Amino acid sequence: MTAASSGPAFSVHDIPFSMHGSWFGISPVLAEKTRAEDLHLVSHQNGMHAVLRFVPLDSATGDRAETRIQASPSLLGWTGGGGRVDLAYESPDTVRLRGTGLGLSVSAAAQALTPFSGTYFFHDPAADAHVFTSYETGRRYRITVLAGVVAEVSGAQALGRGDRGLTICADVDGRWEAAVEELDTARPPYVSSAPFDEVVAAARRSFAAFVDTVAPWRSSSTPAAELAAYVVWSATVRPAGLVTRPAVLMSKHWMDKVWSWDHCFNALALAPGSPELARDQFALPFDHQDESGALPDSVTHSEVLYNFVKPPIHGWAFGHLRRRLPEPLGGPELTQAYGMLERWTDFWLTARRAADSALPHYQHGNDSGWDNATTFDPERVIVSADLTAFLVLQMRELADLASELGRSDDARHWTRTADATQAAMLDQLWTGDRFVARSAHGDHSWSSSSLLDLMPIALGEHLPEDISAVLAERIETHLTDHGLATELPTSPHYLSDGYWRGPIWAPATVLIEDGLRRAGHYRLADEISARFRALCETHGFAENFDALTGKGLRDRAYTWTASSYLLLAEAHELRTAESLAATGD
Repeated sequence: MTAASSGPAFSVHDIPFSMHGSWFGISPVLAEKTRAEDLHLVSHQNGMHAVLRFVPLDSATGDRAETRIQASPSLLGWTGGGGRVDLAYESPDTVRLRGTGLGLSVSAAAQALTPFSGTYFFHDPAADAHVFTSYETGRRYRITVLAGVVAEVSGAQALGRGDRGLTICADVDGRWEAAVEELDTARPPYVSSAPFDEVVAAARRSFAAFVDTVAPWRSSSTPAAELAAYVVWSATVRPAGLVTRPAVLMSKHWMDKVWSWDHCFNALALAPGSPELARDQFALPFDHQDESGALPDSVTHSEVLYNFVKPPIHGWAFGHLRRRLPEPLGGPELTQAYGMLERWTDFWLTARRAADSALPHYQHGNDSGWDNATTFDPERVIVSADLTAFLVLQMRELADLASELGRSDDARHWTRTADATQAAMLDQLWTGDRFVARSAHGDHSWSSSSLLDLMPIALGEHLPEDISAVLAERIETHLTDHGLATELPTSPHYLSDGYWRGPIWAPATVLIEDGLRRAGHYRLADEISARFRALCETHGFAENFDALTGKGLRDRAYTWTASSYLLLAEAHELRTAESLAATGD
């Protein structure tokens, strides 16, 4: 038996095997800092939950087989012990399995079954299939054997604690096949839609089409583009629960949410080739915008959190988004976007601005997205220049939108407000050689060694040249061999795995690179882009990276990192092509 595959190979210890639209993946990662010996079906409905365990078995002895695992976008395989087991997605809620020379144990990941937790297991006579029902996900997982035999069943209808599952082995022709479905309550008995090899081929075509839409510019100079596309493709889920649109989760590991700034980078990467999906990414948090105009902190299948917010980068993002879309947005779409951004901006100008203050404030580091940055060490409720800069960019985008919509009074209002807010930022937070943060409760101010203090470079062409020059010089001191450290490596507060106290992060990289480029600091922008792209090409698409070694940290399959690579790689390819065209080479 052979199974052709194509696309970039990857380790399932870093990146889950999944499919565009699916709410589950196949992975040994069961939770943060929790890895299993075996691969599991891990669902992200109602949270992250390991449901089923897959264990290849030696056909002669029935013992666990020693195998190696190989994965590509369309095929996952266990090989060893004289045999092979393959797994492929037939659809977002169904995987197909095929084996020869090896059997397979499929069992409940949780041994304990209580009235409120665990997995119940039984044989369904109506479908002639074995079914696991999971309290944690609220879903059923149906196993239908298509060829071969069920050699053993344990724990059917059992309560309490114990093993639950079945073993599938080959029949006389030496092979077996099965299907695993994630379903709600019931559906007709499973019927195979295609032979296994055609299932693999269809998945391969689906991914190849996605890569061609989001990275048609890829070349040997952007060797990680296909893998970055896979990270985004495989982390996309179909609408379900509180997720109102097709959504790119940050990961199908434990960071399985859409946070209300992460989504912007995914939207931008998708915009040229997959515009509808890009617009969905931008709009999804706005579907949950509350009465005050605030966006939620995060959205996932069964939970929307409002206890924190995220920084207002959405005006910056929307301006880039509509320039990157292949077709201009129409009047109704611009009107809708104007309303969303207006309410979001008003939130910061009212609920997050004291009566006697010209500048808005954060209530906690989490509101900034830089949860534990050293800028927040003296106090958490602070006025900071990064927040003001993002809000100014958002107001300038509102002014542009108002002009296009024929709302001249609104355009003048937002331009005046942006100018006044930026002037207040420079007057109150710029010392002549740096930006400081200030207590929202008084005049106490301070500076830090955090890259966060330099984020006003995002204003780009709107900054006075002398200020952008000072910021660029300070930004360069954060540049290691691998990229921008979020805390100066020479700082006593620097931590190699300190979250926002040292590691390199994708969003800060993209925002700063863009601001530097718009301010005319091309050399530094090019260097930052080159080092971050090399970092991803060497160490993958982790949540963040050790600034001194480049090692990937935390969640190792993070979509905003992959999307940021795609953005920077595409821009690099286009600049290179323009340069070659200009020189005639």
